[in-house]
Amino acid sequence: MEVKRNQWEAWIYLAPTLILMAVFTVYPLFNTFFIAFAEDYNYMLNDWDGLGFGNFATVLQKKSILQYFKTTVLITVISVPISIILSLLIAVGLNSIKKFQKVYQTIFFMPYVTNAIAIGMVFSVIFNSRYGVFNSLIEALGFERINWLGGNMPNKDLPTYGKSLTVLLVYIIWNALPFKIMILLSGLQGIDKQYYQAAQIDCASKFRVLTRITLPLLSPQVTFLTTTSIIGSFKEYSSIIGVFGDAEGPIGQKNSMSTIVSYIYKCIAKNDIGIAAAAAVMLFVIIMIFTFFKEFATKKRVHY
Repeated sequence: MEVKRNQWEAWIYLAPTLILMAVFTVYPLFNTFFIAFAEDYNYMLNDWDGLGFGNFATVLQKKSILQYFKTTVLITVISVPISIILSLLIAVGLNSIKKFQKVYQTIFFMPYVTNAIAIGMVFSVIFNSRYGVFNSLIEALGFERINWLGGNMPNKDLPTYGKSLTVLLVYIIWNALPFKIMILLSGLQGIDKQYYQAAQIDCASKFRVLTRITLPLLSPQVTFLTTTSIIGSFKEYSSIIGVFGDAEGPIGQKNSMSTIVSYIYKCIAKNDIGIAAAAAVMLFVIIMIFTFFKEFATKKRVHY
């Protein structure tokens, strides 16, 4: 009887959370799937003309979707490994510091609690083509200014796709470091010191200690961060707005930095709800694949 009573009490405590999840997560998810398959869906009248794959065909036939997908993939392929490698090196460095370690941790973690849009605006000023700090530094070193984000620069062409993408990647990588550093640092501090003491007795080099002890014992954290970073990169949107604003690209090249999520918001703004839902479902499937991979790969195991 006591066990049954405790079970009922547990369900009572969970009820508010379950209700909120059902209303704000489960229902919108199923509704999005339905709208994605609804032909000629009218959001205002809640009317549709049968079910089919027309919305998915429309998404795949859009020429712009290839550009959006290209930008999304490039952001993922470039930013994820670089941010994880930098985070690992910084975490190892912080873990080896004894004095003022907490102060350095706080400094590195501060960007994580700062508004992403505000930081993006700061980066747009730093890389400003005319008066940006980065261009001033380049000019001081004897090189020509680079047209990163467009603007009035004499005898300069419009910024290339690569230059604009570089600015965006620098911001995304920098903004991703704090969380990754904290996860890896907590993992490092959980490693038994006896492993390092044994390596020191054997006169193992720092590189060998890193590759043979640190990395294998951090493999669950690294796998977790890799998977969640890939998922986050596929949902990238706020960083683009922060750096480029509503234009989602440098001056004169509107939407050149748009991603798949950007396309979904554009469809919603045009009241193409069915197409937006289809694109969202396709993105959801991609993210779920990586989520299942994360659940499988981040089990408590060490990869030597």
